[in-house]
Amino acid sequence: MSIEDRHCSGLCLLVLIIVLSVPVQAHHVLGRPSYSLNEDSTTPPSMQVETQIGDYYVTYMVFPAFPSPNQPGRVNLYASRIDDGRPFDGEVAFKVRDDSLFNDDEELLGVQLPDDNVFRQGFEFREAGNFIVRAEFEAGGEPYQIDFPLQIGEPARWGPLGLTVAAIMVLLITVNFVQRNRLISDKIRSGRQDRAG
Repeated sequence: MSIEDRHCSGLCLLVLIIVLSVPVQAHHVLGRPSYSLNEDSTTPPSMQVETQIGDYYVTYMVFPAFPSPNQPGRVNLYASRIDDGRPFDGEVAFKVRDDSLFNDDEELLGVQLPDDNVFRQGFEFREAGNFIVRAEFEAGGEPYQIDFPLQIGEPARWGPLGLTVAAIMVLLITVNFVQRNRLISDKIRSGRQDRAG
């Protein structure tokens, strides 16, 4: 076998290995198939917030990462005392309301006791939208309330800020148009008066 034949067969083997390895693609990340994930899965939360409120350090998370209408999800809340780290062991009430300026109607999602020091509240919304979830508990005679946003479904294309900017732009264009027409009318009038006078 000549050197050219060896190079040719080596090149053919290399091309064969590359061609056969290209179609191999993973359908999951980190060894977990994504087609069967639900609210009890180990998917990362869409939001994880840690905050301090009164005597407690509170962490809450929303699962799944991108909740959709008619899809079950859950909120996890963990509260521990700042001074000694002891977890809160009372009841936590979870409420929800629309995230709008003029709506104060709240609906009770449920009241939960701790499960391994975590308060888990399930939810399922029929419609897409922006909501505020409130977790309430009482400790040492003091009430505690934690509000956090919850986006169900795709976010709106035009949020409040976008609508405000669009309204200002329309107003500025309208004022510019009216002023330009007024200026043109004044020039025409003054031209007629100059010819007449």
